[in-house]
Amino acid sequence: FFFSLMSLQVKVVGRYLPSQEIVLARGVVSLVLAYVWVKRAGIRPWGNRLWILFTRGVLGFGALSCFYFAVVRLPLADATVIHFMNPVFTAMVAAVVLREHIGFAETLLVLTSLGGVVMVARPAFLFGAADMLDPLAVGVGLGGALLAAGAYVAVRRLRSEPANLVIFYFAAVSTVLSLPMVLLDPVMPSAGAWLILLGVGLATHLGQVFVTRGFRLERAGRASAVGYLQIVFAAGWGWLLFREAPDVWTWGGAAVIITSTLALVRVHPVR
Repeated sequence: FFFSLMSLQVKVVGRYLPSQEIVLARGVVSLVLAYVWVKRAGIRPWGNRLWILFTRGVLGFGALSCFYFAVVRLPLADATVIHFMNPVFTAMVAAVVLREHIGFAETLLVLTSLGGVVMVARPAFLFGAADMLDPLAVGVGLGGALLAAGAYVAVRRLRSEPANLVIFYFAAVSTVLSLPMVLLDPVMPSAGAWLILLGVGLATHLGQVFVTRGFRLERAGRASAVGYLQIVFAAGWGWLLFREAPDVWTWGGAAVIITSTLALVRVHPVR
């Protein structure tokens, strides 16, 4: 839900600001919030697995940068569909790195969920007009999905670390890495853009809180598939804010996504 809010705001403010400025704003807001939570909880700032914390931060920064780049330069539906290749990548990476068994039923349900995403978004590169898409943006979006898969697997490896500490390092690394790129060509935001940037940071931080806790409780391949519901929320925002009434493809895809996600949980219930 909160990531759908983030995407909506990034799409709006990305028409006026470079994507790295949005990444920086998101990082600063989340860093402040995470630092307050870590401080209040009395958590040791160095953690127990420092190198994995930094790795998760670098992978998350790369995934976020790629996704924002794609969202600004592609239709939102296309960029979101490309990004949601990450559950498939996550299952594959987790099978290698975490030795998580991926059964036939789980694989089938993940692929079925992806089919539901395609039904909802109807991307141009599958339903025609492929020449309208920027090949560079498509490639960057796919790279972001792969980096996101690596970040999710790293979160799974950090189950022994407090969730707020994981979020803190993600925000800190994102801020440090994006700042030099912003300083090369800064653009001063307007008053309205400042408010949207704050909203991007808040929405992304809350999304990270929930996704980090979710990956501590569930195996990586299936936990990432729950993110498909972001497409359903996006359809809801379109109807509420822009009076874009969902058609039969949207409702059909939403049914496939929700059914597949619930079935994934029932295949191997959370212990």
